[in-house]
Amino acid sequence: MAVVEELLRSEGEGAISFGNHKLEKKAKLEDFECGGDLLKVKTYRTMTKLEKNGMFVYESVPGTSVTDFKETQDGINFNVEGDEDAQITVGLQDETEYEVFINNESIGKMSTNLGGKLNLSVELAGVGEVNVRVAK
Repeated sequence: MAVVEELLRSEGEGAISFGNHKLEKKAKLEDFECGGDLLKVKTYRTMTKLEKNGMFVYESVPGTSVTDFKETQDGINFNVEGDEDAQITVGLQDETEYEVFINNESIGKMSTNLGGKLNLSVELAGVGEVNVRVAK
């Protein structure tokens, strides 16, 4: 998988790709219209963050490149790449239990906090691309 050179792009079937974990300097793209929503991305090698309509959607430390990110009523699905293991936080429904899958293998059930955030660690160093799915 390659980094997202344009920082944020629309993909087929409502998915988006965003982030560039190879950038040395912080870059951002605001007011990107997609499906009636306004998206904002900030990214570089130490952090990647996505907001939709001013609300938190995704953050990783260190930075990551994300492809085929798609939200549904039941959760999210995306592919992620980075040079180092990453701590990823995603915004979902408040106080809801989800099952988390890494490369189609369940790593267990997790609950979001009062603000709807779910935190997970993903081993990316030397792995290449990893698929993450979070589902009710």
